[in-house]
Amino acid sequence: MESPGRIVYRVEGNGFTTRRDIVYWDERLDLLMDVYTPADGHPSKLLPAVLFVHGGPVPTEMQPPKDWPFFQSYGELAAASGLIGVTFNHRFHHPLQFPDSRADVHAAIEFVRAHATEFGIDAERIGLWIFSGGGPHVSWLLRDRPSYVRCLIAFYALLDLRHLAPPNVDAQTLAGINEASAAMYVRDGAKDLPMFIARAGLDAEMVNRGIDVFVKEVLSANAFLDLANHRNGRHGFDFLDDDDRSRSIIAGALAFAKTHLA
Repeated sequence: MESPGRIVYRVEGNGFTTRRDIVYWDERLDLLMDVYTPADGHPSKLLPAVLFVHGGPVPTEMQPPKDWPFFQSYGELAAASGLIGVTFNHRFHHPLQFPDSRADVHAAIEFVRAHATEFGIDAERIGLWIFSGGGPHVSWLLRDRPSYVRCLIAFYALLDLRHLAPPNVDAQTLAGINEASAAMYVRDGAKDLPMFIARAGLDAEMVNRGIDVFVKEVLSANAFLDLANHRNGRHGFDFLDDDDRSRSIIAGALAFAKTHLA
């Protein structure tokens, strides 16, 4: 299976440096991350970081997500914009593997914070940029509300799964679906979390229905939300649809991150 190409937006910067293939969990030597740093960053100045969280399930035979041109270009974009970009792989090869994925994402965040000075990162200014099937990670973010996460960006993400529950689903499965549905936790956890949600108008109904429910909950809670709808965009518009609307949404999300991580 071919990996996603580079995103359709770029900024001109002063270059960047990249530290590749860093093991972020000693017990899992196959879990790697890359850190993109502005080339002109001052050693004594700690910068905010954006962690890009891939979706899934990702076929096991496919190239690891952090090595996709898609995530490489996002890491470069962050660094060219004066932020530190972090891309990493997590174990999400099957829907039932989400608990492993969640543990990996937590481990990646904790590793970045524990090594923040080494990477030139301000450990108290972290943003999460989540894609597609990574949407259930928004659930624990809203539930736990770590103070160091200053903003959330989600592109065409699965933010509510309850409409996907089969009829007569057993209680254990339903509990897992509810736990992975970010819309369940909006009212308690979204009040002080700036969120930028991007929706693709031509996306699958299963995705957009969840986004619409999530947005409705956010608005009902009068929480902080910027919503960008690409009415003619496909799932993955940021690399599939090379048009002005795709570029404006990426630029808007980047400006959002810079504003709330400043």
